[in-house]
Amino acid sequence: MSTRKAPLWLSTAPAIRTGRRGFTLIELIIVLSIIGLLVGLGMPTYRSARIKAEEAVLKENLFILRSLIDKYAQDKGKYPASLQTLVQESYIRAIPVDPVTHQSTTWVEVRELPSPEDPMLNEIPGIIDVKSGSEKKSPLDESPYNTW
Repeated sequence: MSTRKAPLWLSTAPAIRTGRRGFTLIELIIVLSIIGLLVGLGMPTYRSARIKAEEAVLKENLFILRSLIDKYAQDKGKYPASLQTLVQESYIRAIPVDPVTHQSTTWVEVRELPSPEDPMLNEIPGIIDVKSGSEKKSPLDESPYNTW
């Protein structure tokens, strides 16, 4: 009678792990340092890009509002009494939000100056221009937003 041995690969004994589990403290510190360095290098670029985007939106909003004021004046023969008039007359759906102040109510309306010989002195002067209501200055060129 011969004795047979069970094959080694069918063994029910727990497998012996070779190698280590997890990361060492030095490895974690190095990875976190690299991540911190990359974030530190990218943050100024992100802030600058955000400021440029806000300024681009402000310039676009001012361009659109000024264009609509001119179109209203061409159509009606007079300037609108307020920005709300542009909404009521369906020239624009809503007054855009000022990206610097984050409100749509802070726009500064520049009114036309009535001439003394104008026979319609009782009429409210219309708005000929619009500016941002922010007192902030642009960090890029130091010009005040309310002068754009």
